[in-house]
Amino acid sequence: MRAAVYGGPGDIRLEDRPEPEIDNSTDAVIRITHTAVCGSDLWFYRGDDEPETGSRVGHEPMGIVEEVGDDVRNVEPGDRVFAPFAISCGECEFCRKGTQTACTNGGFWGPEGEVGGAQAEKLHVPQANGTLVRVPDRYADNEEVLEALLPLTDVMGTGHHAAVCADVGAGDTAVVIGDGAVGLCGVIASKRLGTERIIAVGHHEDRLELAEELGATDTVASTGQAAIEEIQELTHGGANHVLECVGAESSLETAAAVVRPGGNIGYVGVPHIDDPSFLEPLFFSNASFTGGPAPTRAYAEELMEDVLQGTLDPSPIFTRTVDLNGVSEGYEAMDEREAIKVLVKVNE
Repeated sequence: MRAAVYGGPGDIRLEDRPEPEIDNSTDAVIRITHTAVCGSDLWFYRGDDEPETGSRVGHEPMGIVEEVGDDVRNVEPGDRVFAPFAISCGECEFCRKGTQTACTNGGFWGPEGEVGGAQAEKLHVPQANGTLVRVPDRYADNEEVLEALLPLTDVMGTGHHAAVCADVGAGDTAVVIGDGAVGLCGVIASKRLGTERIIAVGHHEDRLELAEELGATDTVASTGQAAIEEIQELTHGGANHVLECVGAESSLETAAAVVRPGGNIGYVGVPHIDDPSFLEPLFFSNASFTGGPAPTRAYAEELMEDVLQGTLDPSPIFTRTVDLNGVSEGYEAMDEREAIKVLVKVNE
């Protein structure tokens, strides 16, 4: 089968790899039909992280079950399924309390995980009972629904996690820092939870326009101290609910500067920082700083129900579509900020 692999900074290529097989009774094999390029993939694409050359890439799988092990009971061949970016058993202490990203029997899809990447024709799925989410049959071939469900594998669940950790709710004011796919999904999540005022912060006018279409009531296009001052003016001194959706040092510093004393920052961007001094003002203001890799499996059924009912649609974050042959072009488009998020259709 063909699979996208990491060839070094700026180099994503297709290679022939052995087809996956059932190794354990709890495994499944799926034929990938849809996947995506994630903003977090750009860290290794740009050379900021260094996975092993030749590692398979991608962590947002959707497809059709082809084969299952003897102990797989939640899905069967022919089912349409999707899977979060984290593998989870569904039975350990952490899965039972909704922290599947800490599953004692789990792991992550490549390139730095223990299992091959999802930007491929097929995928080996360990812990299929806990990991795979079955799409109801009546929606299994509805392309519009499938494209709205695919973000639940990562960015929509991650944006929702930021909103949950920031403790947003009905009537609140929330500041969403970041205008990438996760930040835009943070806007969607905040609106879904009833937030009255949503301030989207970024520096790409087209993305901030989309943020407004998705529910943002205000936008801030400046950066650094100028952005902090503008947010503070809009919120009369800061917000109680801040979603940090980037992970860069500058965005974390902005979040710390605009949260009110006693407020909440939900952070879901993978931190890439050299100076953690932004934490000190949070300590003295008794502001909470909560987040981490989103347990998207914990939110999957809840969010899927809204997608199927037509009340949730994160698919506008996909601004370019490629086939598997075009994966490298998808990475380049996202790296050049020519696309917010790239949808990859496989086996079409």
